[in-house]
Amino acid sequence: MQTDPNTKPYRGPGRVRRFVGDVFWSMADGVWALASGTGFAHRTKTIVIVASLTLVTVLAIQLSPAVASLGTTLRGAEQTPDVRLTRADPPPVRPHAPAPPGLQARLEALAEAYGEPVGVAVSDVSTGWVASVKGSTPFPQQSVSKLWVAITTLDAVDQSRMELDQTVTLWPADRSVFNQPISYRITDEGYSTSLRDLLHRALIQSDNAANDKLMSLVGGPTAVRDYLQRKYLSGIRLAEDEKHLQAHIAGLVWSPDLAPYGAFDAARSRLPRETREAALQAYLDAPYDGATPEGVVQALADLKRGALLSPESTQMILDTMHKATTGPRRLKGGLPRNWTIAHKTGTGQDFRGATVGINDVGLITAPDGQTYAVAVFMARTAHPVPERLAFMQAVTEAVVETWSQGRELAQAQTGAETISAR
Repeated sequence: MQTDPNTKPYRGPGRVRRFVGDVFWSMADGVWALASGTGFAHRTKTIVIVASLTLVTVLAIQLSPAVASLGTTLRGAEQTPDVRLTRADPPPVRPHAPAPPGLQARLEALAEAYGEPVGVAVSDVSTGWVASVKGSTPFPQQSVSKLWVAITTLDAVDQSRMELDQTVTLWPADRSVFNQPISYRITDEGYSTSLRDLLHRALIQSDNAANDKLMSLVGGPTAVRDYLQRKYLSGIRLAEDEKHLQAHIAGLVWSPDLAPYGAFDAARSRLPRETREAALQAYLDAPYDGATPEGVVQALADLKRGALLSPESTQMILDTMHKATTGPRRLKGGLPRNWTIAHKTGTGQDFRGATVGINDVGLITAPDGQTYAVAVFMARTAHPVPERLAFMQAVTEAVVETWSQGRELAQAQTGAETISAR
């Protein structure tokens, strides 16, 4: 329920000062009225007022830590993502040919055998068919969301609101959490680079600080959400940048104090286990960065078809995704050498033997140029890393097998037509 901001005067900078001032002057008015009403002499009134106001001031100062604590709690509540804004809606129904039944059955069997909640979707970019398991269920994206930030940034470039070669300076306050190689270059004097470099770092290295800077430059998470809505990309949501998201998942509220190296991990380690479990479960129940597998593959297909960006920006982002260094043994691990992949991975936090958000999404292309959009999401998995990798590789192997069967069928039909024509 929303509350009128005017009814919350003790929030934000100066809240303690305003609290003390309000108490001081309210009591001052009361004491002065009492003194005037009783007919005390001027000197007597002065003594009473000074003594009373001194007592009030002392009490207010003693109470100020409690007010400050209350303000911190309220700020934390205000910064919690609004789940109503970040729930992933079911993707729109788009007419397309039915998916190959063999592929659908194979994906269902793989998901059942894995034994944990997984979401999978595969789409043929040319014909539009989609095969999926839990295709309309929102899963945590983690760094997969960097793809939408990058696309929104390139859309701004297409509209001449930004330039790839414009200079961008990162300051110590721009440091994020976890994987952020660019942060090692930031000094007290800052670190200057280009928008193009930030895009490369965010997509190729999955650099959190680079991504957060891009998001701030393009207009924040609201700008990304607006772009997704404008392009009718349903089933994909984004609540906040990486540092705020990871803090909320851990049960923390982001502040600049968490930016120095090791500070985030130290603060997280001091939290009670119950706090972390509750925060994590809230995230899993309604991911602040939730995306549906079907929504993601439809967005990837739109990207490949050139429906999201200019031809130049489309080619740039696909070329950059081809160079991704993260997750070389995820979806890519199940592809033959003559296949290619342009992809983006996501990896969340570990807690009590499980990892949240082990994902990989991308466009895989066969030797003949046929392209498939693929998305694999693991909400929370306790399986060993080799088993996680094997599952993702099995998905791409199933796609390759479907393509091979399609080619064999097409060749057989061509041969039959040739024979009948003789």
